Amino acid sequence: MIRTRVGYAGGTKSDPTYRDLGNHSETIQIDYDPDRISYQDLLKVFWNSHSPSSRPWSRQYASLIFYHDEEQKRLAEETRAREAAEHGSQIYTEIVPFSRFYLAEDYHQKYRLQQVPELLAVVRTAYPTHEGLVNSTLAARLNGVAGGYGTVEALRAEIETLDLPPAAVDQIRAALEEWER
Repeated sequence: MIRTRVGYAGGTKSDPTYRDLGNHSETIQIDYDPDRISYQDLLKVFWNSHSPSSRPWSRQYASLIFYHDEEQKRLAEETRAREAAEHGSQIYTEIVPFSRFYLAEDYHQKYRLQQVPELLAVVRTAYPTHEGLVNSTLAARLNGVAGGYGTVEALRAEIETLDLPPAAVDQIRAALEEWER
């Protein structure tokens, strides 16, 4: 992943907020490198990360796939049909065209990383602004690892590729070692 951000999409209300969503749903925006992970692989993660045969409690928590082009739409529909066949029940996931993404409030961003203050402090040395943190590949990776997705070993292996100052790389490695203990 290059970047992940949480927010709201799929509705018509201008500038939704957590307390005033209108008809939007909570969602995640994922920027990825298709040379490293395919859209099909992202769909596998999506389907394996929730129960698509469970009816959502409200529009806020609807299961949605926002597509950006006809190929993404086709692949999403194929995988939804496959899920329906495997589950033998109705799939409530909607497949809709992407229109606009609204960034959620600051306290929603990198939520799992916020639960590990020693890692968050190190990331903030490399990205002192909130915008920098939210848009950071490093923060996205650490947030995933803190949430149980990915491994510290994989992150260690790629830390050199994240275009960080050498001092930040050393601090992050030390913080990862401390966090693992």
